[in-house]
Amino acid sequence: MQYDPKVLARMKKVEGQLRGILRMMEEEKDCKDVITQLSAVRSAVDRTIGVIVTDNLVECLSKEDAETMDKNAMVKQAVDLLVKSR
Repeated sequence: MQYDPKVLARMKKVEGQLRGILRMMEEEKDCKDVITQLSAVRSAVDRTIGVIVTDNLVECLSKEDAETMDKNAMVKQAVDLLVKSR
């Protein structure tokens, strides 16, 4: 699967946030601030998972051979991926 450049940019942002959190921890910043930033990273990752699953589902459903595939099974698999990520 090819990933949208926007998804890659999201993940690079998450990477930067994680580096910032590590720096905060090394500088012994207040735990509330660290937790706030960790929560932001978790939310960003959750949103990225949703985008990737959605893009994959759209791609699968739009393929020419999608008519022969069980669309209900594809949707169920996408929902299962989302549930598993939680």
